[in-house]
Amino acid sequence: MIVNKRIGLMVLMRESIGTLLVLAAWDFVVVILYQLFHQEWMEIPSLPLSLIGSALALFMSVRNNTAYARWWEGRTLWGAVTNNSRSFGRQVCSILGGRKDLVRAMAAYPHALRTALGEVDASKDVERLLAPEMAARIKGWKNQPNGILVQLGLGVTEEATKLGIDGALHGQIDRILSDLANAQGGLERIQKTPLPIQYSGLPRALANIFCIVLPLSAVQTLGWITPLGSSLVGLLFVVLDKTGADLQEPFTNTPHALPMAAMATTIETDLLQSIGEPAPPPVVVSNGVQP
Repeated sequence: MIVNKRIGLMVLMRESIGTLLVLAAWDFVVVILYQLFHQEWMEIPSLPLSLIGSALALFMSVRNNTAYARWWEGRTLWGAVTNNSRSFGRQVCSILGGRKDLVRAMAAYPHALRTALGEVDASKDVERLLAPEMAARIKGWKNQPNGILVQLGLGVTEEATKLGIDGALHGQIDRILSDLANAQGGLERIQKTPLPIQYSGLPRALANIFCIVLPLSAVQTLGWITPLGSSLVGLLFVVLDKTGADLQEPFTNTPHALPMAAMATTIETDLLQSIGEPAPPPVVVSNGVQP
């Protein structure tokens, strides 16, 4: 996730410069054909294109709001994972006598979760934190995060039985695991349910068509300065489309995705310190982007 506004603007400009050059080149072709070779078929009325542009901008705004809602829901669910992980660590320390293997397993859970959701491999972090016997039990599970939750539930039941913990207190800890499972299910729903093609593919196709037709309408009025006005307006629509595309997949390995590594490391730090173990090094922000 981009955390430095200045760097963020530079990233956006770098990602858009190629599109701007292509649009400008096409606009120059249109201007030369119209001004020097007098191609009358280019005289397209501006009013229909203005109405189409207004409708396209409205459509893309709705799409981008939907994409941002997916991104923000993912961040909210990760917040639930963070809060419940901390609560689990506190309950283990205060009720179950501070079993370190359970706390370390919970610290491994967000790393396993970000591996399952994204395009990165955090298996080394999972192996570093999980007890060997627990790692052996979940080996081969297709859903590693769920496997860790299952083993945590079994470990909590085992410890509660051994210590004679009251059923209400046991149920309180188990509800935390259920809340984690619910948050994980929401994250998996976002990952496995892409936006409908009407929202994901159609805006890009319409924006490209609009950018091709736009200079044909603007050249009558703008003349030789058509590349300046038409390219900037076309770039605006392309950037709007790219903004929605960046936000609609919040778990990809891009500068615009959620900082899952940073969030997982924050959870690990809080849990390890609760049992008196050293915290891992913080995630480094590189070029204004937090991974």
